[in-house]
Amino acid sequence: MLNQSTLAQALEIQHQFQQALPFRHVAIENFLEPEACENLLKDFPAFDPEKARNEMGDIGGKAVFEKVSGISPFYASFYRYINSQEFLDRMSDLTGIPDLMADATLFGGGTHDNRHGQSLDVHIDFNIDERRMLHRRVNLLIYLNKEWDETWGGNIELHSDPRNPQINEVKSWMPLFNRAVIFETNEYSWHGFERINLPAEKKELSRKSFSIYLYTKDRPAEEVVAPHTTIYVARPMPKAIQVGHTLTQDDVTQLNILMASRDGLLSMYQKLLIEKEQRLRDFLKLNQDGAMDHNTILSSRSWKLIMMLHRIRYRLNRFFGRKGGDK
Repeated sequence: MLNQSTLAQALEIQHQFQQALPFRHVAIENFLEPEACENLLKDFPAFDPEKARNEMGDIGGKAVFEKVSGISPFYASFYRYINSQEFLDRMSDLTGIPDLMADATLFGGGTHDNRHGQSLDVHIDFNIDERRMLHRRVNLLIYLNKEWDETWGGNIELHSDPRNPQINEVKSWMPLFNRAVIFETNEYSWHGFERINLPAEKKELSRKSFSIYLYTKDRPAEEVVAPHTTIYVARPMPKAIQVGHTLTQDDVTQLNILMASRDGLLSMYQKLLIEKEQRLRDFLKLNQDGAMDHNTILSSRSWKLIMMLHRIRYRLNRFFGRKGGDK
């Protein structure tokens, strides 16, 4: 279902991807065959509030539909294709990253439907699929919006250093129909989009896309860190807010939105920290009580992490042992 022009330019696209900054990425126009992209839009599911719950469990303005094979016959065929070896090989051709693996559950992926007022704070993604202990390596975002204006917000942004606004460099693209943005996922692949602000006569529109995340069994040793969840950075103060500037009503509204977002992130991380501490206490208590059997230990996330670190150390020892064996 990939456009033949995309396949014909695979080597050039891979070169662009490999050379791009602030991290490897590429934007591709007319990514899919026109009919395929038309069908993705035609059968795109209606906004479902029950699929719009955020990390805190609250209903927001972003609906995610992961079980796409049940949407329509075309979505079922598209689902089979993006899980096929043919597709994975083509994605390796476009990125230069070998041995890519699909996620049959499309966890966090599938159709994304973002409404007026929705934004996505700049973040790096979770790095390990702990169900299979696979490394997340590539995000593929396919946009499905035939009508969009740059002033409406919602443009995908790649950031070099969002924690330092004075030196942060940003690349952005409008979420236009059949445009794909592919980027690697690592500890500095910061990305997000600004708040969607549709005019009154366009409020029925939404920012539609299809997201695919790809994995590998291993990744370069220097990129390996302990498993972590998605890490967000709240957006900085608007550039217009300077000494001597008189706040307008729009300024106050924007500041309130930014503060609510920051407070929401703090609340989310507090909840995650408490839950993680509780899991650790439960693990230690079971261990102390002698109630943890062999199978429970082997199936625990902690044990899987320990074994992963041992595998990494083993590979490094073998590599450096061969390289420096004469010393």
